[in-house]
Amino acid sequence: MSEETVIETTEETTMADLEDHFDDANPWNRVAKYQADKTPIHVTISGVVTGGVIAMVEGLRGFIPASKVSLSYVEDLETLLNKEMDVQVIDCDPDNNRLVLSARELLRKEERRKQAEKVSQIEVGSVVHGTVENIQPYGAFIRLEDGLSGLVHISQVSHKRLESLKGVLKEGDEVDTKVIGVRDGKISLSIKALSDNGRKSDDSAPRAGRPERVKIPKAEKIGTSLGDLMKDIQL
Repeated sequence: MSEETVIETTEETTMADLEDHFDDANPWNRVAKYQADKTPIHVTISGVVTGGVIAMVEGLRGFIPASKVSLSYVEDLETLLNKEMDVQVIDCDPDNNRLVLSARELLRKEERRKQAEKVSQIEVGSVVHGTVENIQPYGAFIRLEDGLSGLVHISQVSHKRLESLKGVLKEGDEVDTKVIGVRDGKISLSIKALSDNGRKSDDSAPRAGRPERVKIPKAEKIGTSLGDLMKDIQL
């Protein structure tokens, strides 16, 4: 004889209450709500299959594609067996018994949080050492400590007006720069600000009392290993 669910009712119990109970009792309804609310779910990897790994959620077998288990490529998925991780539901299809999970979105969110925390600790006016990692027509990206990057706009490289950085900077160069701005998680740097004492008066120098405005063309799509750091910046 199978067990039957017994629901205690009172005079105040309504049909809506009973419907809510049965909705909550359905695991597919619960995971569907997790998906809608983007609820983080703590799971343990219980199996490895072709193309991904398996984790149980509310008694349902969830599949995590290999591309969704980490921010970087995992060569041997067997190393994840019995490991715990936080995931989100990205596909819930009870009709086809399909439940797909992902850890990648939560990892990206945590990475952005940590990045913002590091950037918030950078002080305007401080001098930082870094390595040129990427050169664009509008400036050079400098790799700093703690995985941070900042942009030296072409107008902030020299007191002389430069048409390009060819022959001035190259990838791999180590440079000292001054932090001239931190806004919206983005770091603006200057090389020429460290040589103010030797600056000659020329047309490229900003007039006293007037802040220099630096704007990156909107058409430029900036990409670094840390994402789009310096788009449409004005200082």
